[in-house]
Amino acid sequence: MSETSANGRPAALVFDCDGTLVDTMPAHYIAWKQTMERYAIHFSEERFYQLGGVPTQRIVAMLAEEAGLALDPGAVAHEKEQAYYALSDHIAAVPHVVAIAREHRGRVPMAVATGSVRASAERSLKKIGVYDWFDAIVAAEDVTHPKPAPDVFLEAARRLNIPPGLCRAYEDTDLGIESARRAGMEVVDIRGMDIRGMEGLSS
Repeated sequence: MSETSANGRPAALVFDCDGTLVDTMPAHYIAWKQTMERYAIHFSEERFYQLGGVPTQRIVAMLAEEAGLALDPGAVAHEKEQAYYALSDHIAAVPHVVAIAREHRGRVPMAVATGSVRASAERSLKKIGVYDWFDAIVAAEDVTHPKPAPDVFLEAARRLNIPPGLCRAYEDTDLGIESARRAGMEVVDIRGMDIRGMEGLSS
């Protein structure tokens, strides 16, 4: 159960990146599909969304093992990221979530906690013009255990120097929500948000 700060509001905000701040998921799936087809591996869109928040290398290793293939997860993950970069013109901000970050910019500490590699997350955040809004960016390379383990959110809170129980997290996947909850944070599932509900959720 999360605590609250003295004024009843969270002391810090922690945002997932892909699918939360940035609408990257369709581009990521196209990149996955293109890459996996080279190895005759089927990766359904449904499963892709179920694995939201899992680092790329871990997904490659999982798919390769299931297909009985000896692939280099690092090399194939790099292929996938390069395919994604080629599609970067197709990504955009998630307006109502970015609006919340904009409202709190400079008022409360903010961090990004993502399962993506740092280069990918930073490129996405720069693309929509919010990269310099955040006091910390925690990526896949920064933690040992990916979502749904709480590590990435705990590390974000540590870098902000704010107790996790005083943080509010914004997420778009079941794994990410579980990760933030395990960290002891209040969690907003952005899939249930709309423009009309933004004001209440941001206060």
